[in-house]
Amino acid sequence: MQLSPQETAERCAQAMWARDDASQWLGCKLVAIGPGTATMSMTVEKHHTNGHDICHGGFIFTLADSAFAFACNSYNQIVLAQQNSITFVAPGKTGDRLTAEAHEVARFGRSGIYDVRVCDQDGKLIAEFRGNSRVIQGKHFEENA
Repeated sequence: MQLSPQETAERCAQAMWARDDASQWLGCKLVAIGPGTATMSMTVEKHHTNGHDICHGGFIFTLADSAFAFACNSYNQIVLAQQNSITFVAPGKTGDRLTAEAHEVARFGRSGIYDVRVCDQDGKLIAEFRGNSRVIQGKHFEENA
């Protein structure tokens, strides 16, 4: 039975989430998944803050990078980050619910470009992230199984 693109994305996400200790440890939640898209969120807790008492940029980057990873791995191909960049626009504060929405900009050959927007619970922009991906060998699950 042929899976729909949405079913494929969901199966890939299940397989990835089962092994994604980093995102789970950080407190991320996978909110939505679709072909070339993913939404993840996390609540900023005290242990996420830096010496300025705001969310450490590395945790915001990790949230965005995780959403990027789920989006680009939604086609049952193993995909890794090739290059990522982030621009911080505003700080995240303790108690903020940050949401990272990733969407595909382009896929070509073994490469892809994805944009991720990180906003707080009020829709305030926190960061913009761009990720470049590269397909490697392998699949998340056997399609005929």
